[in-house]
Amino acid sequence: MATVDIHRLVKRYGAEEVIHGIDLAIRDGEFISLIGASGCGKSTLLRMIAGLEDISGGTISIDGREVNDVAPKNRDIAMVFQNYALYPHLSVADNMGFSLKLRDVPKPEIARAVKEAADLLGLTPYLDRMPKALSGGQRQRVAMGRAIVRKPRVFLFDEPLSNLDAKLRVQMRTEIKALQRRLGTTSIYVTHDQIEAMTMSDRIVILNGGRVEQVGAPLDVYDRPGNLFVATFIGSPAMNLIEATTRHDGDRLFAETDDGLRLPLDGYAMANEAEVTVGIRPEHFAFTDAGAPGALPIAVDLIEPTGHETHVFGRLGRHQVVVAHSGRVAEAASIFVTIAPGGLHLFDRTSGRRINTIERT
Repeated sequence: MATVDIHRLVKRYGAEEVIHGIDLAIRDGEFISLIGASGCGKSTLLRMIAGLEDISGGTISIDGREVNDVAPKNRDIAMVFQNYALYPHLSVADNMGFSLKLRDVPKPEIARAVKEAADLLGLTPYLDRMPKALSGGQRQRVAMGRAIVRKPRVFLFDEPLSNLDAKLRVQMRTEIKALQRRLGTTSIYVTHDQIEAMTMSDRIVILNGGRVEQVGAPLDVYDRPGNLFVATFIGSPAMNLIEATTRHDGDRLFAETDDGLRLPLDGYAMANEAEVTVGIRPEHFAFTDAGAPGALPIAVDLIEPTGHETHVFGRLGRHQVVVAHSGRVAEAASIFVTIAPGGLHLFDRTSGRRINTIERT
């Protein structure tokens, strides 16, 4: 196990800077996921930690030791790739023990390490098989076993489940997390799949354009996104966004849109009016009756049943919204909803940052 400290890390390709001064401290034994859209820099950052990409500026330290100029093989890390990277002419056992063989580890020690990893991963019956005789999930386990036998201080995962079907991805992410907890090895996991990041990680790092937008526990990031990018990136369906202005009506505060829609900001106090973007998670709408207090009408455009919930796409005034309902929804021209207490998020319309100057009463 080890800590990983990244300080003002920069990566340039020629004159183009793709990683912009990232700071990140990863705790001993932590499982942390790097997540973002394609091209955000997550794989580049992982490869810099691995030593597969040169560092243009800043430092990377593992357990307090700077590794900027340390060769990948001497960083005491192990990496699991998206494409498995197995040797097709070697058996499962030989693939798993290959790195130890290169280090001239005695054969009995290699056999013992391979057996321990195979028992851990359920690969013992397949040790004599060739990779072509394995399923995708079994090949990924072999790749993980090859990393485990090295007993590294840090595991690096580069989108390891991307080539698997949906059912197998669910199974493998459960196995990877259970394995990490059992071994206690510091792990850094790159993915574009927010479900993987949310379910597996102690903390997630949301990257955008080579910069860190927010770091936090998955549910903390979901419940309190730091800016509009995070608010819309984390969550499916994405958060609904409505532009408005905060206004007072006596002692009550509202977010009022240009078409007259008023969203009550009960429980808050604000001295001055502000141009804001209001965020509402789809599941924070609740169905209600037309005459209920606070009922808001939504003109229905489309109803999508997904099995465990139903998504209703429609218009709240002139604003496109989606409502996530836990039950079945009958076809209708309109529905009425209320917003759950605490279900509104406010962001500065210009900067996109979460507004923290609002004080609860």
